[in-house]
Amino acid sequence: MLSSYKRSAHALVQQLRTQGVQDEQVLKVMESTPRHLFVDDVLQHKSYENTALPIGQGQTISQPYIVAKMTEVLRQVGVVGKVLEIGTGSGYQTAILAQLFEEVCSVERIKALQWQAKRRLHMLDLYNVAMKHGDGWQGWQSKAPFAGIIVTAAAKEVPKQLLAQLEDEGALIVPLGEQEQQLTLFVRKGEQFVEHRLAPVRFVPLVAGDII
Repeated sequence: MLSSYKRSAHALVQQLRTQGVQDEQVLKVMESTPRHLFVDDVLQHKSYENTALPIGQGQTISQPYIVAKMTEVLRQVGVVGKVLEIGTGSGYQTAILAQLFEEVCSVERIKALQWQAKRRLHMLDLYNVAMKHGDGWQGWQSKAPFAGIIVTAAAKEVPKQLLAQLEDEGALIVPLGEQEQQLTLFVRKGEQFVEHRLAPVRFVPLVAGDII
């Protein structure tokens, strides 16, 4: 069974290459990270398809292409050091980030998802992740500033608290919009933020507040 997962992961990474993901470090981590551990047993046969999958609580594990692309963009703009993730979800994006950046701080509003994600990360011996149960719109002020911030749910407008928690030259990547969403990059230049629209996407909404 394990070798079939490895073959499926290899095929997935080849597909990501054809879709334009070029960062070899990102591709290597995507291939070696067992995505099937981040989905329910009944969906494991779909775990290496290039598609989003439900993880319960109305949330999804993101499409592998989007995970790879968002990670690649942060690296392309020179992000190193500490990264904030808004929306831990299954923990899959968290696991990818933890293998490519020095420290990851991850905020999740749904307690049950956070506990599952923490357990999975520990199974993979990934311990450079700090987790917080809270409202993603507020970020994580006590851990700021961040070199990079990645938001894995769509905001109707850019969260001002997140922009404020970026270090100078830091980058925020976030899906923006409601019916039509655009993956958007903001790079901080002093008190200015340079905006780059990257691609149309489809994410679950970034909801304010938290759930025990």
